Amino acid sequence: MKRMACVLVVDDERGIRDSVKRMLERAGYEVFIAENGPDALDILRQRKVNVMLTDLVMPKMTGMDLLKASRAVVPDTEVVLMTAYGTVDAAVEAMREGAYDFITKPLKRAVILKSVEKALERQALVMENQALRAELTGSRQHGAIIGNSLALRRTLDIVNQAAPSTATVLVLGESGTGKELLARAIHRGSGRSKGPFVAVNCSALPESIIEAELFGYEKGAFTGAVSSREGRFASADGGTIFLDEVGELPNHIQVKLLRVLQEGEVERLGGKSVKVDNRVVAATNKNLTAEVAAGRFREDLYYRLNVIAIQVPPLRERLDDVALLAEYFLQKYAEKNNKPVAGFSSEALDLLCGYHWPGNVRELENAVERAVVLTRNEVLGPDDLPPEIHGMPGANGRSVTIPIGTPLDEIERRVIHETLRHTDGDKRLAAQLLGIATRTVYRKLEGEKVAQGQAEAEAEGQTQGLADK
Repeated sequence: MKRMACVLVVDDERGIRDSVKRMLERAGYEVFIAENGPDALDILRQRKVNVMLTDLVMPKMTGMDLLKASRAVVPDTEVVLMTAYGTVDAAVEAMREGAYDFITKPLKRAVILKSVEKALERQALVMENQALRAELTGSRQHGAIIGNSLALRRTLDIVNQAAPSTATVLVLGESGTGKELLARAIHRGSGRSKGPFVAVNCSALPESIIEAELFGYEKGAFTGAVSSREGRFASADGGTIFLDEVGELPNHIQVKLLRVLQEGEVERLGGKSVKVDNRVVAATNKNLTAEVAAGRFREDLYYRLNVIAIQVPPLRERLDDVALLAEYFLQKYAEKNNKPVAGFSSEALDLLCGYHWPGNVRELENAVERAVVLTRNEVLGPDDLPPEIHGMPGANGRSVTIPIGTPLDEIERRVIHETLRHTDGDKRLAAQLLGIATRTVYRKLEGEKVAQGQAEAEAEGQTQGLADK
């Protein structure tokens, strides 16, 4: 960690910052310096900084304000405060705000180096904990279903309730969201968990053989049928059969599937009926209601399958889980490919967490595997990610994409509101991040309210005028 660590030193006294810079460079660190908070924020935006050493009392922006601003811009940078004895109480308060440590002036070389080293160890530990959390999450009762987002927890609550029942379940969601993982979780949580789990990808089976694969056939049922064979339903007897992409089944197969659900028996090719004891979990990325309306899917089969519907959220609706998933996949493919990859840089994680993931979890897994295989670094950076992610204009919502031709007033309004969102409405901190006076933020917001009030008044006047007519 030390070889690649970057330290930013912020102090309004030139002698102190130059002295600390030389001290850290001799210890092998890459060092940047800034004489005030705004300059430090510019560096934080442009460079990967592991640790920031900042004075507490400075003009333009105090060390406390710089700490809060840095948490909004680069939350994984560790902050160490340098302070005089008279401001120790303030330094302790800053630690409650997220600072890692504080050291008192006059500064001592051993104390500075030890504090920076410990801050780097904490940063490495956080990275390891992310991977551990992913591993622990994956070892829970839902197996490899990783995540703690509210959207996923709501889905898993339904899984918990549905699993012990005997009801047929229909899992809905986009491709790559992990529908089969949910189906396996339902099977594990059911009374059939000791029975077989048979997964069938209905879209992957050619129409010419899908009937024989699902329901089996008797000897002589067709040319080449030299012996009888049981189908997938019979193989899943006493357990669960998972019909993935059930919306792709041709109509004549839908009729036979309906009979299985109604009568509990399959009709093999060749005429023989066989009793089966299955729980059916089906999945689709299609809108089956629309398919029924279009006549491509049987309405009676739809209602038989849709006893309990479970919607799997797309990854763009559970971005809080991206870091956990990415760490899990990194560990998985680093071990599989025997690559000494320790984790992601903050910039890489920001890009991953800000991407819209049209291919969902499957696309994320592929992106991480590609990065692990092709990287020459111990920590994955932005350049290791696929071009569509690395070249994207935004990262983790900390950027604003402005279309060409957007009026300047609208650009200003959007940037102010987005910055306020990241500062939790703190107008003073937002103004410092934007490099403007706090009163300017208040004036702009007040101007919006006045303009909105005028527009509403005009609209009300037009409505009244119509009413009078």
